[in-house]
Amino acid sequence: MAADLVVRATRAIVDGVEGAVAVVVEDGRIAAVTSYDEPVTAARALTLEDDEVLIPGLVDTHVHVNEPGRTEWEGFDSATRAAAAGGVTTIVDMPLNSVPPTVTVDALRTKQDAARGRVFVDVGFWGGAVPEHLGDLAALHEAGVFGFKCFLVDSGVEEFRHLTSSQLRAAMTESGRLGALLLVHAEDGHLVGEPGPSYDGFLASRPAASEDEAIRLVIDAARRTHARAHVVHLSSASALPDLHAARLEGVDVSVETCPHYLAVAAEEVPDHATEFKCCPPIREQSNQDLLWAGLASGDIDFVVTDHSPSTTDLKVPDFARAWGGVSSLQIGLPVVWSAARRRGTALADVVRWMATAPADRVGLSRKGRIEAGADADLAVLAPEESFVVDVSRLHHKNRVSAYAGRTLQGVVRRTFLAGREIDDEPRGRLLVRGAS
Repeated sequence: MAADLVVRATRAIVDGVEGAVAVVVEDGRIAAVTSYDEPVTAARALTLEDDEVLIPGLVDTHVHVNEPGRTEWEGFDSATRAAAAGGVTTIVDMPLNSVPPTVTVDALRTKQDAARGRVFVDVGFWGGAVPEHLGDLAALHEAGVFGFKCFLVDSGVEEFRHLTSSQLRAAMTESGRLGALLLVHAEDGHLVGEPGPSYDGFLASRPAASEDEAIRLVIDAARRTHARAHVVHLSSASALPDLHAARLEGVDVSVETCPHYLAVAAEEVPDHATEFKCCPPIREQSNQDLLWAGLASGDIDFVVTDHSPSTTDLKVPDFARAWGGVSSLQIGLPVVWSAARRRGTALADVVRWMATAPADRVGLSRKGRIEAGADADLAVLAPEESFVVDVSRLHHKNRVSAYAGRTLQGVVRRTFLAGREIDDEPRGRLLVRGAS
């Protein structure tokens, strides 16, 4: 019998190496990865251009879709269209800033109902760990969430309250019992001050020490409970020695960073440009250099966007009052790749950080890789082609971008989900932990 599709590429990222291959697809999965000129009988054939690289679809495990309840901020239709346009074929949705937040099974079902039949990529869900609903973690785990997200500082929305240190230990004890991953927004609220309207004042209000101290608390809780912990959106490179030492000791803690921390430095942020506001904040160039060193050494596990949009009216030109969040789901890959290539970093490393490693950490073993048995989620990237970021061409519902007007390298020309090119028909699946 003929295969469904064969894709031939003189350049493809397979098992961390760039080379020429033919990828054979049957029933939405990769059936084989063979030599470029291997004879294959297939219903459809695609041969990539010489300037194109075949990469696995990216896996973004940190996306705020905000539907339902704040759908004017973003939504499953717009977010997953943006993801597909950026080569992202799987996202995992954060439990906030939707209303209700995903802190009960009923809330999870509400969110799944809002997404069903309307997603262009595959979508999984995180549960939330908040003080009032720590007793709901087991039921959420059973319902198929990929783990739990908590805050150690004010989340910015009243319906998702942060945990105290004792509540963190309780949440980690329960997540450890369940074998679930606990994601932590690690800033110590006792060390966070009142921001001023300028960027310098905002940055000073959330010092690196607030992250470092909170991460020590996470490490200690994970050590004591033998739980699996993950630090989201690392901004402070000075936390890396503690994380490195903890892992040498056997503590199961991983860490992510984000495109904005790798591509933008505090010195570049104008005073009223609140499209750059996020928590924790974008820090100085010297800190950014150390984050890149952490990626190179393996002390930082992967890169995800923390796509956290809002309506444009909330981005007032005052860092004390503006909503914090950077929207980059559609352009995360070119942002990171543009910065990486300036530093001499290989595309294969970027693919590992943005596809394979996040998939592995959250248990999506068939995502983020080009290998036999994996889902045929693929993207075609022209890595040397440049473009200028035009917010009118972004699929994000609110087209505010910290990268507006920037020239970036890396154009995603086509994206495939389960072996079919993504078009205007929403064929994405709703994922649950552990399902085949």
